[in-house]
Amino acid sequence: MYLRGSNWSMNKRRRPIKFGRILLLLALISALVYVNQVIVPATPPLFIPTPTATRAPESFITEAQRLENEGKFTQAIAMYKQAIQSDPKNPSTYVALARLLIYTGEYKEAVKNAENALLLNGNNSAAHAIRGWALGLDGDYLAAESAFTKSLELDQNNADAYAYRAEILAAQTQAGTGSIGTLDKAVEASRNAQTIAPNGLSTHRARGIVLELTGNYADAAREFEEAIALNNNIADLHLALGRNYRYLEQYDRAVEEFNRANALNPGDPLPNFYISRTYAAIGEYAKAIQFAEQSLKVDPTDPYMYGNLGTMYYKNRQYEDAIKPLKIAVTGGVADSGEQVSGLPLDYGRVAEYYYTYGLALANLGLCGDALPISQTLMAGVKNDEVSVFNAQEIVNICSGNPTKPEDINPEATGTGSESTGNAIPNPAKVTPAAVGNK
Repeated sequence: MYLRGSNWSMNKRRRPIKFGRILLLLALISALVYVNQVIVPATPPLFIPTPTATRAPESFITEAQRLENEGKFTQAIAMYKQAIQSDPKNPSTYVALARLLIYTGEYKEAVKNAENALLLNGNNSAAHAIRGWALGLDGDYLAAESAFTKSLELDQNNADAYAYRAEILAAQTQAGTGSIGTLDKAVEASRNAQTIAPNGLSTHRARGIVLELTGNYADAAREFEEAIALNNNIADLHLALGRNYRYLEQYDRAVEEFNRANALNPGDPLPNFYISRTYAAIGEYAKAIQFAEQSLKVDPTDPYMYGNLGTMYYKNRQYEDAIKPLKIAVTGGVADSGEQVSGLPLDYGRVAEYYYTYGLALANLGLCGDALPISQTLMAGVKNDEVSVFNAQEIVNICSGNPTKPEDINPEATGTGSESTGNAIPNPAKVTPAAVGNK
């Protein structure tokens, strides 16, 4: 029957079931279940850093050693520091880092790392030896000797400790702060190192330094050659070998070694400084000036670099050009870059040379009011230096109108004699005895 006025009917047919929708719904439900059970547990929470795999400390050390062998000291230092961050309780890593820091001239940082090693193990002979080496190179000779003594008490066969001690005793002798027997102790320590480890790099290095200081240049050169054969990437070994080649008048080989040192450590002014002195020794003053200028660019605060440049100008008879850098070397001043430069107090050796060269330059330009006080200072301050006294007198002679004639100059008093009237400076390569790091 039908109900009037209504669309509803008991006989109305039901809509057919749509199986496609049901299948789609089931698929969606299955996907949601999969995401909830599989994907979500494997997904890290949002905004939380993802943990990274921890690298083994040994891998950093291996990489550091590889970089060191390739001469990439800066990168090797960075890698050793990462090894320490990964494992801060390994004293040998601090010792290895300290040694590299010494090679790059960072002595205070080397001391800190050696002391960190000693905090972990106070009986580490190698750490005491490295600490003494760094302290000595930084000028603290008393503390260095104490460290060496402790190192050898712990291990009397530590060849490195003997070698480092020899090097520092030699440096102390050169600095003029040692006693009468300091050089003999340096020789003895180097021989002890040679007895224990005759083929060690530190042994060859120490023997070379001691032999250079005692004027045995050929033997010193051989020792440095042996050291370089063991490690070709240490800049100051090339500097040392170059110095000894220069003393032996093997100038081409000397310049080659200085250039190698410069390539390894371009931030050091000494390679260009030594090249400048080498060219001056053979009278090539124009080249000497070029390299002196380069050394000054590397370190515009080093008074030795100013003194060297002024000396090269003077030898090339550029007296006016010589005065400014020599004045800065002697009295101090301000670099072109605006940095303050401290003057060098009068002392024997290279410093005295800068003083009398300054005085001679002033005298040759007729500026005797400034030149004569320098002569007096030299006469009083380095009276046992025949070369300085001779040139101090020459300043007086020039200012009095009676400069020494070349034929009247005593070669024994000046080293090589005057090159010409009013230019009585001897060959610097012949004046100062061999010196470890002597500027």
